[in-house]
Amino acid sequence: MAAGGGRAFAWQVFPPMPTCRVYGTVAHQDGHLLVLGGCGRAGLPLDTAETLDMASHTWLALAPLPTARAGAAAVVLDGMVYALGGMGPDTAPQAQVLVYEPRRDCWLSLPSMPTPCYGASTFLHRNKIYVLGGRQGKLPVTAFEAFDLETRTWTRHPSLPSRRAFAGCAMAEGSVFSLGGLQQPGPHNFYSRPHFVNTVEMFDLEHGSWTKLPRGLRMRDKRADFVVGSLGGNIVAIGGLGNQPCPLASVESFSLSRRRWEALPAMPTARCSCSSLQAGPRLFVIGGVAQGPSQAVEALCLCDGV
Repeated sequence: MAAGGGRAFAWQVFPPMPTCRVYGTVAHQDGHLLVLGGCGRAGLPLDTAETLDMASHTWLALAPLPTARAGAAAVVLDGMVYALGGMGPDTAPQAQVLVYEPRRDCWLSLPSMPTPCYGASTFLHRNKIYVLGGRQGKLPVTAFEAFDLETRTWTRHPSLPSRRAFAGCAMAEGSVFSLGGLQQPGPHNFYSRPHFVNTVEMFDLEHGSWTKLPRGLRMRDKRADFVVGSLGGNIVAIGGLGNQPCPLASVESFSLSRRRWEALPAMPTARCSCSSLQAGPRLFVIGGVAQGPSQAVEALCLCDGV
């Protein structure tokens, strides 16, 4: 256990998933952890859907997805699970938006996203679902789009300022934070190679503009393909890939009040390409790649203060 920004954090290990997955779609609904699709051992998208009963710590099968997909983003609202984009059976990026009704154990379609992608980050804010970043193959997507649940229409917001694949995103205190990633060559440095960065960019939802935080507020470690979340007034970055030969286990947090990065307890299973989910005081890290595709389900927990 260790403190970050005056708060205490510790890891909790849950029963492993029945199915190994990379880039699964995850959601939390009525005490159940839902894991949908992802890529299996063969490296192809799955239609498999499973749920972990948080009370009994048992896994159950759900109705399969209408089509196999991996890397779809998800949010839960009013008991409905929204899955956006993803990689289809042909490994092409998708724009499809599906909604899952747990009571009927069935899937319905909604208006598609303007920009097909997978691996995007998504957030709920008021009556809108925000979708940010992601990839189309090896190319990063800089689009920032929002779906209005009342009008069922899409609008565009200012794109990410920098071209970073495998970046991590989280929302806290009315702002969206985009962290790290693999910086891609741009118009002015076309011949440079992709490289890991510790960049932090922030979008103010009220003012509708991006700000790049100064060098002194960048992450401690350069990393990509990692998990990001918000816990107890901290932006938390977990695992991923860096300049080391193996996936990272390191964890760091940025205290929004103290404006600084601090180390947190390392993840029990070093991994990249994971899925993440925030459920109350827990930030789940699910599946991904360790030495191979993983079944691991672990959560960083915000404990009573020290």
